[in-house]
Amino acid sequence: MMNLSRSVALISLFLLPLLTFSFSVDNPTDRRVLVLLDDLSLKSSHSIFFNTLKSRGFDLDLKLAEDSKLALQRYGQYLYDGLIIFAPSTERFGGSLDSKSIAEFVDSGRDLILSADTSASDLIRGIALECGVDFDEDSSAMVIDHSSFSVSDVDGDHTLIAADDLVKSHAILGKTKIEAPVLFRGVAHSLNPTNNLVLKVLSASPSAYSANPSSKLSSPPQLTGSAISLVSVMQARNNARVVISGSLQLFSDRLFRSGVQKAGSPNKYEKSGNEQFVTELSKWVFHERGHLKAGSLVHHRVGETDEPAIYRIKDDLEFSVEILEWSGKSWEPYVADDMQVQFYMMSPYVLKTLSTDKKGLFHTSFKVPDVYGVFQFKVEYEKLGYTTLSLSKQIPVRPYRHNEYERFIPTAYPYYGACFTTMAGFFVFSFVYLYHK
Repeated sequence: MMNLSRSVALISLFLLPLLTFSFSVDNPTDRRVLVLLDDLSLKSSHSIFFNTLKSRGFDLDLKLAEDSKLALQRYGQYLYDGLIIFAPSTERFGGSLDSKSIAEFVDSGRDLILSADTSASDLIRGIALECGVDFDEDSSAMVIDHSSFSVSDVDGDHTLIAADDLVKSHAILGKTKIEAPVLFRGVAHSLNPTNNLVLKVLSASPSAYSANPSSKLSSPPQLTGSAISLVSVMQARNNARVVISGSLQLFSDRLFRSGVQKAGSPNKYEKSGNEQFVTELSKWVFHERGHLKAGSLVHHRVGETDEPAIYRIKDDLEFSVEILEWSGKSWEPYVADDMQVQFYMMSPYVLKTLSTDKKGLFHTSFKVPDVYGVFQFKVEYEKLGYTTLSLSKQIPVRPYRHNEYERFIPTAYPYYGACFTTMAGFFVFSFVYLYHK
């Protein structure tokens, strides 16, 4: 029996690295995702969303949030590359999972989807707050909109919102426009103004406010209008991505299949925009879109191919870098007209916009400035919805050697002329002085 236990332990240690390193930069969507649920009934009520992820190649591990065996890592290695929390009312996670371990999970470069509702616990609110999102302090409050509600809620409390104020970003929501409004029933949240990494993806209309729908307002609501965010995203500096939603129903089969007509609009849609919205958003958060990869920085003198160890001032050089974007299945050339390179020493001496050959290669040429020292080629690329690129390569620049200057410097021609004029004048003066009577 002891030998059997040792064999199982050895096999586990051998297989663990294969599980933990399933994600790679070369295949960003080859991932295992842990899904935490309040209730196992969510498996069926949110089955369309889960099946969509599975069809795209994700390995979902669905567990109750209070499971005593929960763990994100083992033997110092992470078991998952993504985390979905559909457990808004959970006061405490099971196993070794807590808010600190989830923060460390995101800090390690992994991705998170967090959904809340009116039952959101302090634990869920604390995780959202770490990401720059602050849910309404009133636990009974919901988003109410008497102008932009779904007509199916015409006799209700107008908490079923038909929202269509979406972020304008192909990287986040895809190139296909979401025509139908997105149905939302849940809690409002605001963004931390000091956190420039968090962004509204689905915003409330100017007529919306957050309050308890079952009681009369005794004071003006704290959250109103476009300050209310319904769904927000954050991309950390390490390119980890987070989606935070104030509605768990947003992901449900019921709202996916529901027809929608916004109050005051003649347009009626047989199917809401929820499924398209959630699908496109999940592609972004799990790096199926907007994920960039850069090759090495290449530079050399014009007319040469080898990279020099040092440049001389006023050398003409060529610079290039290859940038690829993950399409969900393969790496495709990234095409943009806003990529720049800096030739940097304390501050940029040269700033050039890179041209592209439409095949992923960005290139330019410029003259080394008339300043010597240790420079850097720097490419720092930040664009809404895309992973951040920060590339640099150091290169020294030397002055002219004593034998590399031109024999006659054009700027010194006046001095040359003054010298010869002085000589000629001295000769004429001497001749006149000696031979004039």
